[in-house]
Amino acid sequence: MTRKNRIRAAVVTATALVTAATVSVGVSQAGGSRTAHEPSKKQIAGLFDRWNAALRTGDPEKVADLYAKDAVLLPTVSNRIRTDRAGIVDYFERFLQNKPVGKKVETIVNVLDTDSAVDTGIYEFTLTDPKTGAKRVVEARYTYEYEKRGGTWLIVNHHSSAMPEG
Repeated sequence: MTRKNRIRAAVVTATALVTAATVSVGVSQAGGSRTAHEPSKKQIAGLFDRWNAALRTGDPEKVADLYAKDAVLLPTVSNRIRTDRAGIVDYFERFLQNKPVGKKVETIVNVLDTDSAVDTGIYEFTLTDPKTGAKRVVEARYTYEYEKRGGTWLIVNHHSSAMPEG
């Protein structure tokens, strides 16, 4: 085989490999398989632990830091929708007075792509009345929608509502 033919064969082989890789990635993404850069369901579910740890600090600013600037919060124990940082901080200033300790009961995670995921399910909070010290458990449904922004997973939508039959 001449040098020219060897080069031509190498180019054809390289083109075939690139085409195969492109088709493979396309099939993988279309078929719903996890790509190398997508987070695992366990990683997304673990973002709750980060949020719950921020609650335990008692600092509403630290909790609000986990939300995107344009996040929407539909909180558990407030009728007001919070759509900016000030509103989110305001909610957590009140909520944190009850020293909430959260625990997931059931979780379902859907990784949408490399930069977005949804964690939904049921959680419960043990709340302590700041005046009496009495504890109560509130069971609620939740949905966290996360987006990776600037390399950090942030909450862009958070809905939490007390269980209607609880």
